[in-house]
Amino acid sequence: MAEVAVRLENVSMRFNLNRERVDNLKEYFIKFLSHKLSYNEFWGLRDVSFTVEKGERLGILGLNGAGKSTLLKVVSGVMRPTFGTLETYGDIAPLLELGAGFDPAYSGGENIYLYGATLGYSRNQVKGIWQEIVDFAELQDFIDVPVKNYSSGMRARLGFAIACMVDPDILILDEVLAVGDKPFRVKCEAKIQSLFEKGVTVLFVSHNLEQVQRLCNKAILLEQGRIIAAGDVDSVAAVYQERSGARPRLAGKK
Repeated sequence: MAEVAVRLENVSMRFNLNRERVDNLKEYFIKFLSHKLSYNEFWGLRDVSFTVEKGERLGILGLNGAGKSTLLKVVSGVMRPTFGTLETYGDIAPLLELGAGFDPAYSGGENIYLYGATLGYSRNQVKGIWQEIVDFAELQDFIDVPVKNYSSGMRARLGFAIACMVDPDILILDEVLAVGDKPFRVKCEAKIQSLFEKGVTVLFVSHNLEQVQRLCNKAILLEQGRIIAAGDVDSVAAVYQERSGARPRLAGKK
């Protein structure tokens, strides 16, 4: 029997949105203590259930605001669902906001160890792949420079290199294959393909429908936080195309 990598059952995520503007922390606490804060409820996810088996590559499709990034944050453990159950099996490398966990005062080299630690790897493990990370990110001349002086593209390249080089069991990608120039994007996709060959499980969000169809074998389609289609990637892509006007890749490419 196939092994499960990720399983969600009736997962819902609720957010409370302020109805009025609060300009500073003092005003917030005054309103909070006097029970004058009022909220609108917003459900980012509603009753989401699916299972991803080890080695599968799940594309997550949907228009802006459908709940795609919220779903990835729940699976990666950044957010705890309001209702429902989540099970994951294996080491997870989430590529959500590349470089978001960096300390800007530290150099790129120091942040490799810091970022690796947040992914659960020891200093010795990171040390063994340190040079490989630097070379992949193409930052040899800047690795001793504080990250605060990096461009957003440089931070993204470093974040991508770290997450992919630590050899995760589950890789979570949120619109990250668009980082850098074209040669670097080609290199990133080739690295992802090499992880596929190792049997890494992938959850992938992208607005590039052709890329999702090329990289994934299954997909789900979200609309207003609910799954409205699930199955093989070409079938779900056809439904997405009908609703968004995106152009799907022809079936039979894999």
